[in-house]
Amino acid sequence: MLKDGGIGASSKRREDVRFLTGAGNYTDDINIRGQAHVFFLRSDVAHGTLNAVDTSAAEQMPGVVRIFTGADFAEIGGMPCGWQITDRQGNPMQEPRHPVLAHGKVRHVGEPIAAVVAETLGQARDAAEAIEVEIDDLPAVVDMKAALQDATPKVHNDLTSNLCYDWGFVEENREAVNKAFEDAAHVTTLDLVNNRLIANPIEPRVAIGDYARGTGEHTLYTTSQNPHVIRLLMGAFVLGIPEHKLRVVAPDVGGGFGSKIFHYQEEAFCTFAAKACNRPVKWTSSRSEAFMSDAHGRDHVTRIELALDKDNNFTALRTDTHANMGAYLSTFAPSVPTWLHGTLMAGNYRTPLIYVNVKAVFTNTVPVDAYRGAGRPEATYQLERVVDKAAHELGVDPIALRRQNFVTEFPYATPVAVEYDIGDYVATMDKLEELADRDGFVTRRKESEARGKLRGFGVNCYIEACGIAPSNLVGQLGARAGLYESATVRVNATGGLVVMTGSHSHGQGHETSFAQVVAEMIGIDENMVEIVHGDTANTPMGMGTYGSRSIAVGGSAMVRATEKIIAKAKKIASHLLEASENDIELKDGAFSVAGTDKSVAWGDVTLAAYVPHNYPLEDIEPGLEETAFYDPSNFTYPAGTYACEVELDPETGHVSIERFTAADDFGNVINPMIVTGQVHGGLAQGIGQALLENCAYDGDGQLLSASYMDYAMPRASDLPFYSVDHSCQTPCTHNPLGVKGCGEAGAIGSPPSVVNAVLDALRSGGFDIGHIDMPLTPARVWSAMRETAG
Repeated sequence: MLKDGGIGASSKRREDVRFLTGAGNYTDDINIRGQAHVFFLRSDVAHGTLNAVDTSAAEQMPGVVRIFTGADFAEIGGMPCGWQITDRQGNPMQEPRHPVLAHGKVRHVGEPIAAVVAETLGQARDAAEAIEVEIDDLPAVVDMKAALQDATPKVHNDLTSNLCYDWGFVEENREAVNKAFEDAAHVTTLDLVNNRLIANPIEPRVAIGDYARGTGEHTLYTTSQNPHVIRLLMGAFVLGIPEHKLRVVAPDVGGGFGSKIFHYQEEAFCTFAAKACNRPVKWTSSRSEAFMSDAHGRDHVTRIELALDKDNNFTALRTDTHANMGAYLSTFAPSVPTWLHGTLMAGNYRTPLIYVNVKAVFTNTVPVDAYRGAGRPEATYQLERVVDKAAHELGVDPIALRRQNFVTEFPYATPVAVEYDIGDYVATMDKLEELADRDGFVTRRKESEARGKLRGFGVNCYIEACGIAPSNLVGQLGARAGLYESATVRVNATGGLVVMTGSHSHGQGHETSFAQVVAEMIGIDENMVEIVHGDTANTPMGMGTYGSRSIAVGGSAMVRATEKIIAKAKKIASHLLEASENDIELKDGAFSVAGTDKSVAWGDVTLAAYVPHNYPLEDIEPGLEETAFYDPSNFTYPAGTYACEVELDPETGHVSIERFTAADDFGNVINPMIVTGQVHGGLAQGIGQALLENCAYDGDGQLLSASYMDYAMPRASDLPFYSVDHSCQTPCTHNPLGVKGCGEAGAIGSPPSVVNAVLDALRSGGFDIGHIDMPLTPARVWSAMRETAG
């Protein structure tokens, strides 16, 4: 039976009313009186010596307020990296300076060289075209493996090489892993590429800087997933602004998928320029700018090997990965191929020995950082493709091979440093087989073959680590910030609540699901709870939203703050009811004395807190407001099993997805409708990566996929109607809500299931193809078929 409200109810998203009626307040909707506009002149050369930037003619153009170049920022800190990796020899990674505007060299197409501030955007653009730039071209470094050869030019002259770090994990396992491979009854090897992606949220990035000369206060309005982190990084490490003089506001944000976590040059520039020009300064990215200035995702080249014994039990796994950092280190980039990837290589399986090697490489391309899933999709893709290939080589059922090797006892300490607290991978596989109707697949395949098509069935499992934590552990691993979350709960005299959170919403439905949690705890209507986020001036310090951490970490902070509220309210109620505090119960929005009919309403208690005519002043202060910080003790571990069914046209190589089933374990679910929507969105992105999306550079470092004419985003017609289930729930054991997180699962679990399904279809047609790299475009599939046919 569906609930009407509270935890477990599919309450409609309250924020959608303003979004669907055009009443949202996005950053580009903000216009400050007297503001000027910015246009960035960006490099059209991937690698070159920047000899001169002549702005003299441009400065005389109509409407120009001021033109800035790299020289204006020479004495200012570079863009900071928020995570330091130590290599397998114990040395810190190479960390080059990342200037706000290019100075001395340009290192990727799209790097800003100069910024024109003018009265209108058109005038700024015209003036930028009049700037004369002198660049001596240098050979572009694009291929990661070639970048590590001694004769290859260096992206950064002050570094010893193009290698950022050479990371081995777990280094002390290395010899034992190698020995396990020597003793293995069977070894499966796979070389694969995790293709580079561009996030493409519906709203491009925007930055507006403002400066109040009378108070010395800076304000940045920006499209950010974590405004407090932006304030910390920009204030402390770039511009040297005290935090109490810097306010960062992220209003309604139209999607992020990770690309809006990071501190970008445009944010620092607009904040700096507002003071320098003594007026507000606004920049809005065009879509073409976004392609070459937003951080890209993925871009790994990997060899993975799986060792099995004579009974087909997994005995060891080893991987060797080249991970592209691009030209500079973006905010969290070093952590993605390492701690967010290597620690998940055990997957859902009992694999006693694992070794992961990652070489992070600088190239003359746009910086690469976290994109939906961040490290976990890369790990899952490698693992689930090699498991499927092993099943085919051994001639065993791919589901049976997975079931045989599942982790079944919890807690389970993996050989890659993390401990799964709870899970039930058998249950999600059982549910998947039921929903996907695997028994009926043979009939469906015959129907496809009768129409001249090939049909394939692919399956995969995944596990991810969400709610990245705890702070003391990640600090030892190189994080340069804490990873707690915060909440302040303010109760008004009439009983309504305002919950101020450090988490940020950019499409996840926080204003609905967070309210459900607090309303359920007190027993009041959800409409009495207002969620406030996105403004460092009126929310407690928090780490923002990414890594499916909002409900697990941010929600837990709200629970702790609300518990403090309830504890204080019980003291007030016990005074009003003349009863012992230990006898007071809160249920359905009323305090009562256990075993009696004496009660007082929630609103009467909150009024007493602010109108303390009858109040235990000797014990507690008036008012009802509490703050809590929550630093989790472990990651949460959502897990699931996905199945994809495809139909393939052997004449053209075109693949269509006919059925897709997702069985996930997200722990306790706050709002099933929102969770289903999150999975749907993730599946669309994962299927997009598997079949369509690919960010491509040529040998000169020119971005070939720089618009939607060349970068294929999935459309509704490319996707089926998914069958999504999250009834297999094993509640997290270490947070008060028992939740795990759901925002990234679809993007993590779907790519390997699509590829596995396509290869299964090809085998049914007599094409024994071991692997095709994503995206599986018609051209790639058709070419692989022709090569196999001879």
